[in-house]
Amino acid sequence: MAAFVTYRLLNHNNLIFSSSKGIHLKNTLLRVLYSTKSKVRNEAKVEVSLSNNKNLWISTGKYARFADGCAVVNSGDTEVLVTAVSKTYTSGSQQSFLPLVVDYRQKAAAAGHIPTNFLRRELGPTEHEILTSRLIDRSIRPLFPSGYNYETQIMCNMLSLDGVNDPDVLSINGASAALALSDIPWNGPVGAVRVGLIDGEVIFNPTRREMQSSTLNLIVSATKRNLVVMLEGSADNVYEQDLRKAIKTAVKECQSIINGIETLQAEHGKEKRPVDPVPEHSNEIFESVKSLAEMKLREIFMDKNHDKISRDTAVNNVRKEVLDSMKQSYSDLDLPLAVEAFGKVTKEIFRQLIFENNLRCDGRGFEDLRNIRCEVDLYKVLHGSALFQRGQTQVFCTVTLDSLESALKMDTISMLSSGIKQKNFFLHYEFPPFATNETGRTSIGRREMGHGALAERSLRPVLPQDFPFTIRLTSEVFESNGSSSMASVCGGSMALMDAGVPISSSVAGVAMGLVTKYAEGKPTEIEDYKILTDLLVMIYF
Repeated sequence: MAAFVTYRLLNHNNLIFSSSKGIHLKNTLLRVLYSTKSKVRNEAKVEVSLSNNKNLWISTGKYARFADGCAVVNSGDTEVLVTAVSKTYTSGSQQSFLPLVVDYRQKAAAAGHIPTNFLRRELGPTEHEILTSRLIDRSIRPLFPSGYNYETQIMCNMLSLDGVNDPDVLSINGASAALALSDIPWNGPVGAVRVGLIDGEVIFNPTRREMQSSTLNLIVSATKRNLVVMLEGSADNVYEQDLRKAIKTAVKECQSIINGIETLQAEHGKEKRPVDPVPEHSNEIFESVKSLAEMKLREIFMDKNHDKISRDTAVNNVRKEVLDSMKQSYSDLDLPLAVEAFGKVTKEIFRQLIFENNLRCDGRGFEDLRNIRCEVDLYKVLHGSALFQRGQTQVFCTVTLDSLESALKMDTISMLSSGIKQKNFFLHYEFPPFATNETGRTSIGRREMGHGALAERSLRPVLPQDFPFTIRLTSEVFESNGSSSMASVCGGSMALMDAGVPISSSVAGVAMGLVTKYAEGKPTEIEDYKILTDLLVMIYF
């Protein structure tokens, strides 16, 4: 009597076997299933050895094969799946920017937990998820080629969390690998490591237990050419030379990860899509715009009497005049191309003037700060308050003290990944539209959370460890012309002192910039550079 066995494959087809002898059926079934598994799951994996005897594993080919690119990165028992998908078409007119969205999501199931909310499922993104998404975004966005403006999405899904190894750095490397393996144009890969500093010794990708003894928590993303793409971190009174040492060694450590990704890409990467060619008449448009706008823009940027509003208005008027003139000269003018050309001309002239005059558009030298004005104890009802004004950036900070029961309780997965159960100090940053003379909805988005976290990390190290109160520091931006997050650090420091919080020292922050000049015909060789202290904002319409 024949025996029949039906086996459902991963592609939803059925295999039916029949045999008069069970043992023959079993052997045949095992051979076919092993062969089928090998063909369907063509997984490739590379091992990256770090200098501190820790390993990263990067793999592809097993999961999410419909995505343009997919990579799985794991360290210990923490594993993250990262996918990259980009449209090959645009809905409507061609966009002039890259609509890149990065979504990092924590899954309670990855740590063996059930969410404690009413629905018992993951809801909207938490603050930690949003901050990690921004971390990944800033590491990969600069390396997309100019002219590639198609909707692109990076999704990072936590598969497993061991509570020892952090998934955020793994997600950056996973995004780098997914983009490198995909057919999406991208000038990567990048590598990322977390750097700790224990007793003067630099350690890479420290565990949660090691981080408790570290005076530095820094994430470094770098390219193969030893160029830093992104820095994010906090420190507890670290010397400048130690910070330089940590960054320099971290960049070298990133090279091992980059080599591993390139090895995987060489064997299993897809051929990259072509980037849209530059229109034939783009150079002609650029030169026409430059001839019409250069002298007027130079006059505007050399006029020291301009402030933010008047300067932006003057530039906008020149833009309108130039576009009107171009429309008369070119009957078939590509308006988006002309607008893009005006932006490039504006930036080029602004940069040229910095090198020519060794001055900025408001007449300041490279190390000069804008005028600063400070006030404290503005309202007696408040526990602490301060107003900080630097140039045309104005921030109002308040401090509220409450019992320890008002501490911010962390969600389970954020607690496992960060090691923090609750926070008795948190900074809330608000940026209303009137701060830049605009209208719009007042909401707390990714930018507000990111800037608030940046200022919070700057102030946390000076707070007393055993302070018996919960501290809520709010920072409301009333005017903004650059460096509002650093103004929040300055104003927040004064508000804490005004509230009587015994901080170990006052803290100040300032925004820094780097303007580079490349050798003619060599776009990767820096010929000269200028470092700018206390940045203001220039808007290119």
